[in-house]
Order: sequence, then C-alpha cells, then structure tokens
Amino acid sequence: MTGALVLGTAGHVDHGKTSLVHALTGRDTDRLPEEKARGISIALGFAPLDLGTEVAVSLVDVPGHERFVRHMVAGASGIDGYLMCIAADDGVMPQTREHFAVLDLLGVRNGVVAITKSDLVDPALVADEARELVGPRAMIIPVSVRDGSGLAELRAALVTLVTGLERRTTGARPRLFVDRSFAVAGAGTVVTGTLWGAGINVGDRVAILPGRSVVRVRGAQTHDRPTDRADGGRVALNLVGVAREDVPRGVCIVRADDEWRTTELLDVRVDLLIGSPELATRRRVQVFLGTAELSATLVALEGKAISSGQSAYAQLRLDREVPAIPGDRLVLRVADAGTVGGATVIDATPRRHGRGTGVVQRLAVLEVGDPAEILRLRVEDSGQVGLPADQAEAAIGPLVGVRRLPGGHLIAETVATVAEEYALAAVQAGTHSLAAVSAATGLGAEAADGVVAAMALDGAIVVSGASVALPGPAPEGDREHQLAGLLREAGRQPPGLRALAETVGCSDADARAALTQLVTTGKVVTAGDLWFDADVARTASEEALVALASGPMTVASLRDLWGTGRRHALALAQYLDAARITRRDGDLRMLRRHT
Repeated sequence: MTGALVLGTAGHVDHGKTSLVHALTGRDTDRLPEEKARGISIALGFAPLDLGTEVAVSLVDVPGHERFVRHMVAGASGIDGYLMCIAADDGVMPQTREHFAVLDLLGVRNGVVAITKSDLVDPALVADEARELVGPRAMIIPVSVRDGSGLAELRAALVTLVTGLERRTTGARPRLFVDRSFAVAGAGTVVTGTLWGAGINVGDRVAILPGRSVVRVRGAQTHDRPTDRADGGRVALNLVGVAREDVPRGVCIVRADDEWRTTELLDVRVDLLIGSPELATRRRVQVFLGTAELSATLVALEGKAISSGQSAYAQLRLDREVPAIPGDRLVLRVADAGTVGGATVIDATPRRHGRGTGVVQRLAVLEVGDPAEILRLRVEDSGQVGLPADQAEAAIGPLVGVRRLPGGHLIAETVATVAEEYALAAVQAGTHSLAAVSAATGLGAEAADGVVAAMALDGAIVVSGASVALPGPAPEGDREHQLAGLLREAGRQPPGLRALAETVGCSDADARAALTQLVTTGKVVTAGDLWFDADVARTASEEALVALASGPMTVASLRDLWGTGRRHALALAQYLDAARITRRDGDLRMLRRHT
C-alpha cells in the first residue's frame, strides 16, 4: 500500500454518482448553482473519503452528461482507481461505456462497481451487464442511498481496493495539473489538483507551465489537511505572487529548479477504439493530458491513416506547449465522434518529422528496446543540452558514444569532444575566466560545467577558484621551487600561508605572489584559504567523485575519506565547489545534478 490515493467516479448522467459520494463522505460535491438547479454535475467535485485505513483517500466526482466528457477526462487523468456507478433501472448506457473506455485508455484498471438505485429494480440483470463491461477483476456491489442498503459492503469493497492500489502517477519530479483555482481572502491564490510524481514543500519555488512564471508556495494541504510537504493525492497549494486568473485549469505547476522542457511535439503510440472512425493523417484532434485540453494535428507515421481498433505510431503537433514525459497517457477525441482512442507518449522532445526513414524503427527502440540503447538515443537527441543525471537510468554502465561527466550528466561523445576543443582554444587564446571558458563550450549550463570539470580532472586545464589556466612546466625561481616542493611533500595537509612564508624565509605577500605564479602554471591549486599540489588535489577529487556517487557527504565524512583534519577537508570541499564538481547544502556536499 502506498501514500495518498485518489478514486474517481464514472458512469452515465443521473446514475447517482454525486448522491453516492454524499452518502460515503457526507459532502455535496455539486458546488455550482446551475448544478443544484439542474440536478446534474457540470464541474468536477472533490471529497475526502475516510475508510478507516492508514492511507488517505479522496473521491473525484465527475460529470456524467455527454456534453461534459472533457471534464470527466480531466478528473480521471490522475486517479488511481475508479468507482463506477450503474443505475439498476437503466443499466449500462452510452456514457457508461465511454467513461470506461477513458479509464482503460488512461491505464486505470482497478475499481469497484456500484449498482445504484437497487431499491427500485432487481440489480441482478444489471450486474451481469456490468460484469461484461468491466471484466472479472472489479467487485460489483448493489447499493441504495435511499435506504442505505449495500453501503457497508461498498465501503468494505473500497477498503479492499485501496489496500491493493499503488499510485499510478509516480516519478522523480512533481507535476500538478491544475483543475481549479480560486482566491482566498487574506491568503491569495489557491490551486488544486492531483499531484503526480514527487512531493512539493511549503517554501518551494514553483514554475507555472506553459510560460515561465516563478512563484512561491506559501502553504499546502493534502486531502484537506495542512501539511509542510504534499506527497501525492489531492493537493491544494497557496501560491504567492500570482493572480487566480493566471493559473486556470490545464496549466501545470512544477518545481522551478527541475528545469522542465515543454514541447509542442509528441511522438506517440495511438490506440484507437474498436468502432471509432479512421483517423487520416493531418486530422485535427483534441488531446487531453492531465487537466490540459489541447488541439492538435495528428500525423500518421505508419501509413496515411490509422484505422479503427489499430495501434500505430504518430506525431501529435500541439497548438501549445505542455510538460510531457515518456509514458504519459493521453485521451484523444474528435468533434463528430467523441472519444476515439488514446495515446502513450514515446518521445516527449522529438524533432518535427513525418514518415521518414528509420522513424518507426527508432520509436520501436524507444518504446520496447534495450534500456542502454534507449538511453543512448535520448542522449543523442539531447544535443548540446545533454541528459541530467536524474533522467538517466542509474544502473546502466558505460555506453558506446556517450560520455558520463562528473556529477552524472550524460552527453554524446562527439558533442563533448567538440566542446573540449572550443574550451581549450579559449584558454589558449588567453581566456582565464571559468565562466567564459564554460560558455565557450557552446553547451547547456550543466553540461558545460561537467565538461570543464572533466578537463580539469584529466589535467587538460587547471581550475583554481574562478580562474582557468593551462598546465605548465615547473615554475622558475628558487622561491617557487621551494613552495612547490613543500606543498608536494605536505600532501593533503599543507601548511597555511604564514607557515609557508616562514619556511622559505619571505614575507606573506611574497609567498602569496609566488603561489599565484604556481597556480597560473598549473602546479598548484587554490582551495579555500589554502594551497595544494595540483596532483594531490586531483587525486582527492577523484576519490570524492567515487564516494559521492553513492549520496551526499558531510565535511566530517570527507575528512575521514581523505585522512585529513577538518580545515584541510573543508578547503578541499570548497575546491570541489569552486570547480563546480559539487554543490553545498548546509554541511552536505553532493554532486552537481538535478535532485
């Protein structure tokens, strides 16, 4: 059993979904005056469901009317299981079938069926219809909200359901597709949605996609309870610095530091429902991802059309950008036929293409190929940006044609080689600024840092603080020779400036000038307020890279690794920070990678 879960209702209009939710939760999910006046749900409704279990559960109540199917899709996009309502006096109806098809397309395979209004008609016949629709896995429970019969059995069935459920929408990086936003007096803008992926903390900086507005999370609730960290399920976030109208339904909230790439192109596998119309290439379709509803042009990649019941590759060219990742499930609808099928994202950042040579073969590798080959293709596609460590399968070893940079960032070998040539040419031309040399690589920021760090570890350049130099011959002059020898002999525990000056018999200023000369020629590196022999620092850095690959380390842990005192360990840690091999978080040092 996992953390917070979300169940969604499904079923035809007037089959008692909202009444059943009220009976189970005590909450009326019809909020709008027009809903109460017409007696049907129009918008999504939400209610916490107390089943007496450790896991928190919420119910999403969706509209059943055919005019509001898009609202149903939005509500179902993040659910983990379903509560299908089929009225005993009506049986399985058109929207029952469409709702179930949507659930299947989204990968929601586990649920419970409630035969509602069972006090009016014998539910046995409808139960047979329901079984034919949902298959053998779902429990079917006759209920009546009028006399309360079956509610206890339904609750027991829901307990069994959630006990065996796992969150469908897991992942390393969080996404919250907004389904509702409103203003709260004294607090500001609040958005709600089902949280996909990892958690969001109060105080986090979050970005609103599409666009790049960055705001702060002032407060959070999970399943109607205040929390410092929202970890899945139904979530409300109080955002500082944005108006309610700027976060409408369909936008996505992500952590700002996660650097999501939005896209207008998606390579997908399309699965059309049996009985759906043929989709010719260039056909306009509606695409649903999370709560986002988009228009798109479908480009068939295995022929000129996709036939009813067929599964085939296609490219979706969206009218606006979305933050999608491989594995995301989409629902496809067309204006004259309703829901026609679904799609699974294979490549979330493809180039614009049609039925070119090798397109289908490449997508087949990305979909079901060897993990190493998939990763290699993704790295090649990433070009000069490279692939952050958190998007790479950690267990995969060396890959042909792929360079793993310090910190775990991956980049194509050919791209890295060219970047190194540009960086080296910049230093040879007199560029000594670390930032300028990194920029000269022509790579994205994290990849550039990794290439420069790798060049320093290989001895191609010498990085000292914010400066870069070429390695050179042993410095001329007795004082420089003496200082270089002292630092080489001292190893990982060199003396400070005053002790060095006294040993060679000069002033602090003269010793500092000589050390600066040694840094320029690459024999010595600056680390904090100390100087180390360059080979000693390089060896210590390599040891740290191996150890830090297993997780963050404190200065005390690095001290033990290096066999030094705290002062020297702290200086070497600062050297790794300055070389952009590591980053600091309090007393912890960790490899520079997305977390």
